[in-house]
Amino acid sequence: MRDRVLLFINGDAPKSYPNPDDYELIACTDGAFHYLKRMGFPLGKLDFVSGDFDSHSGSDENIYEERFIHTPDQNKTDFHKALDIIVEKGYKKVDVLGGSGGEQDHFLGNLTVAYAFKDSMDLKFYDEFSEYYFIPKNYVAKGVKDKMISLYPFPVVENITTKGLNWPLMNGSLSITSQIGTRNFAVEDEVSIEYEKGDLLIFIGKNYL
Repeated sequence: MRDRVLLFINGDAPKSYPNPDDYELIACTDGAFHYLKRMGFPLGKLDFVSGDFDSHSGSDENIYEERFIHTPDQNKTDFHKALDIIVEKGYKKVDVLGGSGGEQDHFLGNLTVAYAFKDSMDLKFYDEFSEYYFIPKNYVAKGVKDKMISLYPFPVVENITTKGLNWPLMNGSLSITSQIGTRNFAVEDEVSIEYEKGDLLIFIGKNYL
């Protein structure tokens, strides 16, 4: 994982976080900086803090000021701007915490940002309920037996076939306006997913049974 980036953004604060030493680069948006401080995260391990700093305050934060990257562009979210910086630094694998919860329009906005980067980055979200990310047209999820699996079209997926799920699909279609593939679960340790057209989010949750 040493080539991966750990990025905290301003949704619900995670209840825990992975070992910072497992990552080559660690960053956060300015709003996430506050909950990291409350959690006792080792702030000295942050490589940069980015954002427009509209939610940033506190004189004790000045010791980290050299790591602040001011990104005032109001046409992009702080999440999007942080990913731009990560791309500029040459990284393509990013684990994101704090992407869900809070105001739900932020959550939907985060998914839209992830969609914009799906072809150029390996971007995965983690929260207290699941991990979720866009998957390619041929994908195998491993180590998932008895876990909740939800498939969410963005916005339409055609000719999708799955193996290893309790309710499999065979050359089916998913659409956010008709049928989506949520609340399924894996009956095998590996779940394979193939589809021909569209874009697909997978949510891998906790054990279903």
